[in-house]
Amino acid sequence: MRRPIAITGARRLLRGALLAAALLPRAVLAADTPDPAGPAASSPGPATPDAWDYSLSGNGYLFPGDGDFLLGIATADRGPLHLEARYNYEDRDTASFWGGWNWSTGETVEFALTPMLGVAVGDTDAILPGLKLSLAWKQIDSSLASEIAFNLHDHDEDFVYGWSEIGWTPVDWLRVGFVGQRTRVYDTGLDIQRGLLAQGIVGRFVFGLDWFNPASDDEFVVALLGVEF
Repeated sequence: MRRPIAITGARRLLRGALLAAALLPRAVLAADTPDPAGPAASSPGPATPDAWDYSLSGNGYLFPGDGDFLLGIATADRGPLHLEARYNYEDRDTASFWGGWNWSTGETVEFALTPMLGVAVGDTDAILPGLKLSLAWKQIDSSLASEIAFNLHDHDEDFVYGWSEIGWTPVDWLRVGFVGQRTRVYDTGLDIQRGLLAQGIVGRFVFGLDWFNPASDDEFVVALLGVEF
């Protein structure tokens, strides 16, 4: 059951910052390659043609009281083939499974596109056509992951989901920018959540914080930890 959220912003930001600080030493110790990697499971693109590439990411949604929850995403890519699994994305206690096809082009300006089709099972049962796209130029990038959930039991529950980012990477280990999302996993007074993002990149690992609806009654924090291998 979805509940309205009342936010105490300073306490939530402090809690999110402490979580990020706790994750940083583990990421630094675990990194075994000097090559920086982009955010896990955020930007589509073809994998190495003859090998599988994988990613895992967890987003910790931090609310006051007992509203916190973890959203997980796992991906596997081989050449143009893209496979993906998500949990707590379309709804609480709901898993979704996806298949898609990667396509990319460009050198100075890089563009990538992944059309997908999935199914959700759990508290929400749905058919899920979806799309990922990304655009990058020098230190600037943008990405969008969107889907439509066609509920199998009640079409009044059909819904459009979306996650979008605009990022700037001034140095190899830091990415900052803006983030937005539309979801039904939780309720606030806003239809579209907007915020700021800050991410650190250490080897294969990415960690960071998204601060949604800053300085409002609906603000909250999302803590991210991801890895590519």
